[in-house]
Parts: sequence; C-alpha cells; structure tokens
Amino acid sequence: MLITSYNPDSLGDTLIAIVAQDEANQTSKQAGDVVVITGKDDKLLGVNFFNVSKILGTIDARGQVFLTPDQVAKLNAALTAAGFTQQLEADATPKFVIGVVTEFVAHPDSDHLHITQVDLGGYTKQIVCGAPNAALGQHVVAALPGAMMPDGKVIWPGALRGVDSYGMLCSARELALPNAPQERGILVLPDTVAAGTPYDFDKAAAFLAAK
Repeated sequence: MLITSYNPDSLGDTLIAIVAQDEANQTSKQAGDVVVITGKDDKLLGVNFFNVSKILGTIDARGQVFLTPDQVAKLNAALTAAGFTQQLEADATPKFVIGVVTEFVAHPDSDHLHITQVDLGGYTKQIVCGAPNAALGQHVVAALPGAMMPDGKVIWPGALRGVDSYGMLCSARELALPNAPQERGILVLPDTVAAGTPYDFDKAAAFLAAK
C-alpha cells in the first residue's frame, strides 16, 4: 500500500507517503530532506520528503497524488542516498471501487448499523454501514483500505461495535461531489455500473447533477 499526498499551501514542498497505519509507539529519523517513520520491529509506516520538487520536479496535483512506478523509483533512490534501507512499493490498485450490496443484515449490537457483503468484482468484502438509505442490491461507491477521502481522512480496516469492516460505503458529500445533498445517505448509482469498476469522480458528479 502506498498513499501519497501533496499540500504545498499548508506543508510547503513536502510529499507525505503513508504505507501503514499509525502505531502507538512510532519513531522518526531524519537524514537531509528525508524523514522515515517506523513502528514496532522497525516496520515502515511512512516517509516525508521535504523539497520533493528536487526529486520529482513540479507536482501540479493537490491532495492525494498518484505516482507512477518511475516516480516511486526516484523516491526510493532518494531514500537510499539518504542512507535508509527502507523502500516504497508502487501501488496502482484502485481504492474507490463500485460495489454491489449482495447481503444486508442488521448489526447485532446496534439499532442503526447494518453488516453488508459487497461484491467488488470477483471478490467480496464485509463493510459495516450506518446510512439510513442503504439497502440490498444497491450499486454503491466503496472506499477501500488505502483510500484517501477528499477531506484527507485515510480509510483503514477496522471494526464497528465489534464487527470487522473492510472499508466504507460513501455518500456524495463524503466524496465532495458538487451540489451533494447534505443529509445522511450513501450515493446510489445506476445498476448499469458494474461491480469492480474504478470510481470516476467526474462521471459521478455528472450523474448527481442530472438527478
């Protein structure tokens, strides 16, 4: 997993790379413009690259940045040059995916949560959902572990009231779509959008505008 973000207005010319969830007792070590964050047993959690434009050139994107394998290789060369042994791995796996709710049951310890099984195109994941409009058979947007939401929140595997959940079913507001309804409720897509299709923000915005 590799999640990278770039926000020069608030952080300057710094690329944040996240590869694992924060741990309670993590440490950081800086060498030059590179800071490596590790957890238990020296597990790599993330890397901060200061003055990253010297490594990658100009970055036009803001927020989450999707790097090419060549760009990741340049970051790894910077890690090695700074004396670190850790390396990043390129990750092109879509993290926002169209899913179909194939099972929908009440949570045993909640009066509003439901446990869903979501077909993501060849495989199924369990996602706990609290949206009031969620229902069996819907085509939805699933944010999977490794997804960075528009507000900067990163999705990780977790549990809701003791039930494992592998992601989140998203509302239009959470996806920051233009003119998104402000009331609670997931974004329900047409049945013609196949499970496993990578989510397209522009197409979803057009769909919402046409409703």
